Amino acid sequence: MTKRRFGPTGPEVPIIGQGTWQMEGDERAGAVSALRRGLDLGLLHVDTAELYGSGEAERIVAEAIQKRRDDVFLVSKVLPENATRKGTVRACEASLARLQTDRLDCYLLHWAGSHPLEGTLRAFEDLERAGKIRSFGVSNFDEDELAEAHAIVGPKRIACNQVLYHLKERTIEHAVVPWCEAHGVAVVGYTPFGRGRFPPTPGDDVLRSVATRHGASPRAVALAFLTRRPSFFAIPKASRPEHVEENARALDLTLTPDDVAELDRAYPVGKRRRGVATL
Repeated sequence: MTKRRFGPTGPEVPIIGQGTWQMEGDERAGAVSALRRGLDLGLLHVDTAELYGSGEAERIVAEAIQKRRDDVFLVSKVLPENATRKGTVRACEASLARLQTDRLDCYLLHWAGSHPLEGTLRAFEDLERAGKIRSFGVSNFDEDELAEAHAIVGPKRIACNQVLYHLKERTIEHAVVPWCEAHGVAVVGYTPFGRGRFPPTPGDDVLRSVATRHGASPRAVALAFLTRRPSFFAIPKASRPEHVEENARALDLTLTPDDVAELDRAYPVGKRRRGVATL
């Protein structure tokens, strides 16, 4: 199973985890079962947020990780509208209550909002000192926002930047990924299969061809490509056991340089954009 250090000073974490966005809309018992199956297969990085179902996804996660909390690398996120210094602490405590745990392994600002970033980051430091979080990071930050956060907290403090990243949305590779890699920040790709049809078009013939060569599914190959660099992690959401199992296959799937080159040509990076893409 492939693990990597999560951020500049963090623990070793499996490169494939489990996302929970919109999981509150799935049949609850099935969602809990899928998460538990993922844990059994080594998908121990579980990501959620107070936004998801107004906290309902956190409650689903709580049920799924009962009696297994120490095995899980648990991440949640604060909404920008709550992210004042005091509001961040209150939001974290509410997330902890819903998750039925005493700490988060990483706590993120969901995206940059109107409240001063310094207040949010100082709250993260307060929570860290109190033992309620073990590390902190950001989500949907571009390279300029990352530089601002870095200037506030200093080096080796930002654990990760969670960003949209899939085969047809690779524009973070222009500037965000280089910034993160220069500063030891983990790049966590959310929605790694995009929205709608998967495999996407064009290029799916190449994806299927690579999958056939490895005896793997297109999902597993896509995840292996999206975690091919030492800074990359991915958190696919899956509510069906067969998809969880396909995702877990990527933990042990190594693409050849030729595989990577083929996929790179089939799904080009695209033009540099202002800011980062979001859903």
